[in-house]
Amino acid sequence: MGHSQLDKRKTHERIVAIASKRLREKGLEGVGVADLMKEAGLTVGGFYKHFASRDELVAEAMQSAFGAWSAKVRSEGRAPEDVPLQEYAETYLSGEHRDDTAGGCPFAALTADIARGGEKCRSIATDQMKANMHNMQARMNADDASEARRKAIITSCLMTGALGLARISNDEALADEILSTVRAFVNDFGTK
Repeated sequence: MGHSQLDKRKTHERIVAIASKRLREKGLEGVGVADLMKEAGLTVGGFYKHFASRDELVAEAMQSAFGAWSAKVRSEGRAPEDVPLQEYAETYLSGEHRDDTAGGCPFAALTADIARGGEKCRSIATDQMKANMHNMQARMNADDASEARRKAIITSCLMTGALGLARISNDEALADEILSTVRAFVNDFGTK
């Protein structure tokens, strides 16, 4: 790859990374192309050298957001599916994650936005939901696959909902109580 192609790829990745954070922070409609490009240190005109449309950028940013946790875990030399339920719940249902909207779970940050979003974003989210449910199912203490699937769905919904509600609360004690209560409940499911 030539120097200018490498620079273009790095710039493209930087724009997507910024968009991924800002979309989780401000919502799918809360960030404009001009603001993103300015934050990336580029002009609006340069946007179209990287993306055919804003929708294309949003789709890439969503894909990046959904892959962020797995990439972080892999960078630590671990497979995401090997993270035990208790450790996963401890990290996901933490005050740090609650306070890191821009770097945290896109489902907790964008559920309503994605539901109202275009088919491309909903399709990306659905694929990720399926992957999350599959990975969560492997963490469940259950007698059979059907019970493990049911527990995985319940656990995923509880955790995402708890994080979202904790982020809404302006009462830190209530927010912490929501996280700790759901964390304890989820840990009762155990692992295989």
